[in-house]
Formats: sequence, structure tokens, C-alpha cells
Amino acid sequence: MTLQVEATGETVGEAKWSALRELEKLAPGLDKGAVSFQVVSEGERGLLGVGYTPARVLAMVDENAAAAAEPVDESDVAAGARELVQRVTDALGVDCRISVREGSDSILVSCTGRDLGMLIGRHGQTIDAIQYLANAIRHRTFPDETRDVVVDAAGYRERRRATLEQLAVRSAQRAVSDGEPVELEPMTAVERKVVHLRLKEFPGVETSSEGAEPNRFVVVSPVSD
Repeated sequence: MTLQVEATGETVGEAKWSALRELEKLAPGLDKGAVSFQVVSEGERGLLGVGYTPARVLAMVDENAAAAAEPVDESDVAAGARELVQRVTDALGVDCRISVREGSDSILVSCTGRDLGMLIGRHGQTIDAIQYLANAIRHRTFPDETRDVVVDAAGYRERRRATLEQLAVRSAQRAVSDGEPVELEPMTAVERKVVHLRLKEFPGVETSSEGAEPNRFVVVSPVSD
């Protein structure tokens, strides 16, 4: 048997979001990755805002799959991060499965699916913006929470790690050759740690973090022998 609900919204993404909320009322702990959608109407804004028609979607999930899903035991900050990423992916029209893993120094929100290029964006700009927003909200809503939110899709963060390590080495070489400190772009604590560890044994430089969250950044400074 299939559970099915219909919902509306200003956009298709908002309609999907509303439909998911209704399904979760019927099946707490619902695996969102098992839900399929049918767009009934994409909606119309109308001329000069007159004659607005909302978007309509059908959300469907197999009742057995819904019943098998276990409620997720998440902290409030992890649940908030999941909700933010879910809303963004819905708004972008990206169909993916979202999982959350909480660690001692980070909260990893992973997105898996077939085509996540739109979610990652050119040079990672979109996913970095989502991660920045998640951490800005976390910093404001949960000021005592020290763990960073890391948003990943299709293994992008591992590729990002390699890029950060290359950036760290180039910055260290520049600091040594120019004899002046090099300031890097704002990063999360997890990303800053990658830079610090990569340059820990690099001769002739030392690293430090400066600035206030969520705009804290690494400075690579030359040191005398």
C-alpha cells in the first residue's frame, strides 16, 4: 500500500516541502529518500501578481518502507542543519537523500543522488554558501555549540580537502619567498584544521586563526630560523 498526500506552495520546492511534512505526520521517522513526487501543477504568478495559482505536487511513499524507517535521534543543531539543507535542495529542485552524522568536532550533512552538480555549484560556490549559512544559523541559534556543520555532496569535501592542502602549501611558499604573512579566505574550523595540520611540519612558517566566527580565517606567517 502507498501513502500519498497532496500539497501546495508558492513554488514546486515549497510544495514538496509541505508534502514531506504531511507525510512525516503519517509516518514519523520517514526516510525522505524513499519518497517520490509527481508535479501536478507548477503554478503561475499571474500578471502583476494578480491571479496567483499555487504549485501542486503529489508525494508518495511505500507504506512498508515508511513503517521500516526508525525515528532519527538527532541533536537540535543537527536537526536544524538537516532541515535547512532539505529546504534548499527542494527549492533548487534537486532530488537527493540527506543523511546526518554527528561527531565530536563536526556535524556532517551528506547529500547523495545522481546529479548533484547544481547543489555543488561552480567551483563549489553553492554548497559552500549553504554550509556558510548553516554555520551562521548554528552560531546565532546555538552559541554554545562548538561543532561546525559540514555540508557534503557526492564526495565534494574530500576533493575540497585536497584543494585546501594545495592552497596551504602555495601560501606557505609565498609567505617564505615574500617574507610577509598570507591571509587565506574565511573557513570553517574543520577546514582551518586541514590547513594547520598540513603546514604543521612545513619549514619556515607558522599558522594562526584570526577573526570572529563565522568569518574566521587562517594566517600563514614566515618565521626566522
